[in-house]
Amino acid sequence: MTKESKPDRLRQMGALNPRPEGVRASWFREAGFFDPLDLVQVKYEMLRHAREDGTNKADAAALFGLSRQTYYQAEAAFERDGISGLLPRTRGPKSAHKLTGEVMRLVEEHLDANGQLQARSLAELVHSRLGISVHPRSIERAVARKKKTMTGGRTQSPCRRTERRFTKRSAPMLFAARLAQGGWAPSSFTDYGAAWPC
Repeated sequence: MTKESKPDRLRQMGALNPRPEGVRASWFREAGFFDPLDLVQVKYEMLRHAREDGTNKADAAALFGLSRQTYYQAEAAFERDGISGLLPRTRGPKSAHKLTGEVMRLVEEHLDANGQLQARSLAELVHSRLGISVHPRSIERAVARKKKTMTGGRTQSPCRRTERRFTKRSAPMLFAARLAQGGWAPSSFTDYGAAWPC
């Protein structure tokens, strides 16, 4: 049985620094205790360098090959959770794994007549009927995804095309053209206003 190397373990934990060559702090260049591959150690030393040595945050981030955004995220995590805040977060499933075909059929059966979504009620229904706890927002997103695939990826309302045709600049020209043809005399801007019903 082969023994795992430290980089392999760091990679498995999600704590392997993807850019170790960006760490320019002199104490990380010498072989020994400080390891530029260890992202948790790099973040901790970045925070310590700014706080204890008085370096500004942007310079500290640059010295350790990290962005200012990473600095602020690490700082907030460290203040909230201590050193454990710098550990990688366990990443849950990215897909809506609870929303199986059975769950979605139940949801679709109970959408109200005009397709309105009462996500909280549907979440309670799914829990009572199937014993599965689903967050209402997950149901909303799943229904929106389904609608999007049914419309071929278009979520644009039909009135958007009208908005493009009738703009504040083009509407008066349209009225003038219709008046010149003699077939239409508006008493108000009804057609113009109708371009924005939704």
